[in-house]
Amino acid sequence: MSKNKIVIDPVTRIEGHLRIEVEVDEDNVVTEAWASGQLFRGIEIILKGRDPRDIGLIAQRICGVCTNVHYRASISAVEDAYSITIPKNAEIIRNLVTLALFVQDHIIHYYHLHSLDFVDITSALQADCAKAVTMAQLYHENPYRNSEGHLESVKEKLGSFVKAGRLGLFSNGYWGHETYRLSPEENLVHMNHYLEALRIQHDISKAIAIFAGKTPHPQNLVVGGVTSVADMLNPQRLNDFMFIIKEVREFLERAYIPDIKMVVKAYGESIQRGEGRGSGNFLCCGGYRLPNKNQLFEGGVITGHDFDAVEAFDPEKITEEASRAWYESDKPCSPYDQDSTPFYTDLNEDGTLKSEGKYSWVKAPRYEGKVMEVGPVARMIVGAVKNSPVIKPYMDRFMSETGMKLIDFSSSVGRNAARAIEAQICCDYLFDFMSELIENIKYYDETTWTKYVFEEMPKTTKGAGIFEVPRGILSHFVRIEEAKVANYQVVAPTTWNASPKDATGQRGPYEEALIGVKLSDPSRPLEVLRVVHSFDPCLACAVHVIDTKGRELSHYKIQTVCSV
Repeated sequence: MSKNKIVIDPVTRIEGHLRIEVEVDEDNVVTEAWASGQLFRGIEIILKGRDPRDIGLIAQRICGVCTNVHYRASISAVEDAYSITIPKNAEIIRNLVTLALFVQDHIIHYYHLHSLDFVDITSALQADCAKAVTMAQLYHENPYRNSEGHLESVKEKLGSFVKAGRLGLFSNGYWGHETYRLSPEENLVHMNHYLEALRIQHDISKAIAIFAGKTPHPQNLVVGGVTSVADMLNPQRLNDFMFIIKEVREFLERAYIPDIKMVVKAYGESIQRGEGRGSGNFLCCGGYRLPNKNQLFEGGVITGHDFDAVEAFDPEKITEEASRAWYESDKPCSPYDQDSTPFYTDLNEDGTLKSEGKYSWVKAPRYEGKVMEVGPVARMIVGAVKNSPVIKPYMDRFMSETGMKLIDFSSSVGRNAARAIEAQICCDYLFDFMSELIENIKYYDETTWTKYVFEEMPKTTKGAGIFEVPRGILSHFVRIEEAKVANYQVVAPTTWNASPKDATGQRGPYEEALIGVKLSDPSRPLEVLRVVHSFDPCLACAVHVIDTKGRELSHYKIQTVCSV
């Protein structure tokens, strides 16, 4: 059986540097895949020897997108090590910032990083704007900014880009690809919301900055609580936050959710084929306690798409190994004991990845030795299976309106549906958290920090900050000796999803999801991009090692390549 190898390097419209290689047979079906994190960078090693109280401001620099969640997980790891319980107001403020980031991240991912895998911009230029208005009303009775005149202006703007030969960020798409399924009118509606989402995500940044001080790289967290006291006690600041979130909720309900329903209908055959479906192992840690004592997310472990059996999540069962990653230590062990000493091996002479041996800077986390997929799809499936009073009503409504089944969410299109549902849940429950904060203030609870004396804390201890964040489970592990950081390890969501194969040959989630995908045109592998983008890759988070002396380790010249 003859096989051809396709290389996409770098994968664009993601955070960081990712290389994907796939082998296809004579029918252009993917038979093997390799996902490789391509940039050696990060923070972990330079945290050694630091005062534990300082590491949050450094650790958040792991990524320029996920700054808040790394900041929070790092601070929380130290609080866990010292058994510090933060005040309720501090937890609420942290939740307001984090959940607003969920909503922003999901909107950006779909519209600006992934939607163009489903939306053909050039087709939108052929749309009948009057028909587009009517079509959009099939998915919502009052679609977002859907007048004929407004759609005409959007169409004119897109046309001006094409006529001037200045497609800019739209210049490298596989426009006209035979697997695009949306009509010209549906493409136009999507591009309308693509442009509107630029403004919406900007406004959410303003909301986040109200309590975070700024974004990215917020300044409001300290070990023991938050510093946002003045903002919390200022009625105008609270009102500004809620005004923006109300506007965002309108966009979610009248644009994002309807657009995803449109994609689910148009790409129904892809869903039924299970395109992008992985091993069916899903992992959630749960969290974000609500005022009524329920949790926003449920913790749980599902294996092999067995929705009748959900095990409890146990962080002690997490290990990392690097048998196929460019590090010296190959042995699976607890993240508390992981070593990140680099050990780079070259590529093949033709520049492709080696089929055996090490081929990525991303390590391979495992749960009881199993590959796990994390992220919105894991959270929504586990929540639905566990009859979460928060998640199940949203999932049931979406499945009723689209005809999707639970197994359908385990696919490329399904991941996007899960992400949109989660954005709606997070946005709605921001109001509950804000109501609780206002109620606390009303009854004179203004505490935002737990007092402690650092010199009286244990000199040797360890702790972890483990949270659900937009892309999945984020874990920061710190081991402290002589009141200094002795070891620090981060297992990020993309570390789970973009992991390479392990010593037993188990593929990582990206790789497994690509197996069986059929390409209509190997020279334009849009189907591969749909699968990979559906995970919302963030390679900056997944690869986090740096030379402590600041020396240049290697020089890379990266070209956009798609070779067969």
